[in-house]
Amino acid sequence: MKNTVRVVLFLAVLSGLLFYFKDQLESGIFGFLSVLITLSVIFIGFVIFFENRHPTQTLTWLVVLGSFPLIGFIFYLLFGRNYRKERMFRKKYFLDKQAFLTVEGEDDLRSQEKLSLMGEHQGKLFKLAQKLGNSPISFDTSTKVLTNGEETFSHITKQLKRARHHIHLEYYIVRHDLIGQEIKEILIQKASEGVKIRFLFDAVGSWQLSKNYINDLRNAGIEAVSFGPVKLPFLNNKFNFRNHRKIIVIDGTIGFVGGLNIGDEYLGRNEEIGFWRDTHLMLKGEAVRTLQLIFLQDWYYMTNHSFLTAEYLSPQLDNKRHGGVQLIAGGPDNEWSVIKNIFFSMIASAEKSVWIASPYFIPDEDIFSAIKVAALSGVDVRLLVPNRPDKRIVFHASRSYFPELLEAGVKVYEYQRGFMHSKIIIVDNELASIGTSNMDMRSFHLNFEVNAFLFRTNSTEELVEEYTNDLKYARQLDLETFQQRHIGFRILESTARLLSPLL
Repeated sequence: MKNTVRVVLFLAVLSGLLFYFKDQLESGIFGFLSVLITLSVIFIGFVIFFENRHPTQTLTWLVVLGSFPLIGFIFYLLFGRNYRKERMFRKKYFLDKQAFLTVEGEDDLRSQEKLSLMGEHQGKLFKLAQKLGNSPISFDTSTKVLTNGEETFSHITKQLKRARHHIHLEYYIVRHDLIGQEIKEILIQKASEGVKIRFLFDAVGSWQLSKNYINDLRNAGIEAVSFGPVKLPFLNNKFNFRNHRKIIVIDGTIGFVGGLNIGDEYLGRNEEIGFWRDTHLMLKGEAVRTLQLIFLQDWYYMTNHSFLTAEYLSPQLDNKRHGGVQLIAGGPDNEWSVIKNIFFSMIASAEKSVWIASPYFIPDEDIFSAIKVAALSGVDVRLLVPNRPDKRIVFHASRSYFPELLEAGVKVYEYQRGFMHSKIIIVDNELASIGTSNMDMRSFHLNFEVNAFLFRTNSTEELVEEYTNDLKYARQLDLETFQQRHIGFRILESTARLLSPLL
């Protein structure tokens, strides 16, 4: 009965609109297209209104659609259709949760023993992370911070050559350039030695990757699969939900995660971008199993092939205490915006300091408020961002947040040496996050991400040292001086800020 009423109401409204636009419909093809776009915009407006999104997002979309119907219509087709997100990824969410609880599940006593090693203050945070991400904390995992491309790819290629059983790779961007070719040759060589290799790359992030590159891998016996392929981007809801993860797992014992994709620019070889400042992490031990599980579940989502067996999920343990390590996967399949909420908890729990490095800083209202409140409370809050853009709209949107941050007492630094791409949060010099997630709405709500959370590890100390060193190459912004920037930049920043919920 309800459906019948809805159909009748829809037909009545449609008839009324067609009568209203009858003059335009009689004016030829352009009039017809004008009416079609107008009706589409009206329909999309109603859809957005009844989706009960955040008011800021709702108003932003309605303003864009009302002010620029054609551009807004195209933008909505590309970036706005989130109403099917829950339906699209619901199955993946429940399958992943079941797999994590089965493989990583711990008894309450053992979990409490681990959390007790952290004390009450930070223990609550990791308990939250365990509840939201279904991933336990490990104290039997060693980590090493890898600074920039040279050190990162040096360790990656070295460990790839040592592989004996399997290699799993998952990347957002893969390029067929010098470093991409080097890694391809290593993989082909290892495949000829009998090593099983699975390679998952994002279809949109790696859209420039040549077919020859993929065919060379497949002809060598390597399984290469694209994540979320889109044949008609304007008509495909998956276009907006990308796999931004960077994962390597070798023999189930060694893992890599962090900010660097596979491309020459990450080694500073792009003359236009110049020096590329980035951070990666190498792991050995128990927590690699979580990283492996994240990959295997993504692989299962795309191929329907499951490999949840002991040969892939039995990392070597050295039974040494290395501090706490917890791997958390976030994405549109998670109902709690897990990484965003952990970031919020980290900032809110800070007693002394919060140091953030992010190349794309477009926080939502929750994170933005948490940062300002921390600074107003006397916490030493620092934000390190790039001085130069690689994505101009995002760059200018980021700068629109600076005046409020500076007024609240946040110390904002612009990195001068090159492009800063590290994604770091350090709290009280003892708790840190490093991974693929930016401090922006896309990473919080749309992308598949993975971060490592560290507690009192040697790597935490290294991140503190590196952040301090990075500030030597950064310029601290002054509120009074920043307020005097050209009016043209302020207009550009405000316009980009208006679009920030869509970025």
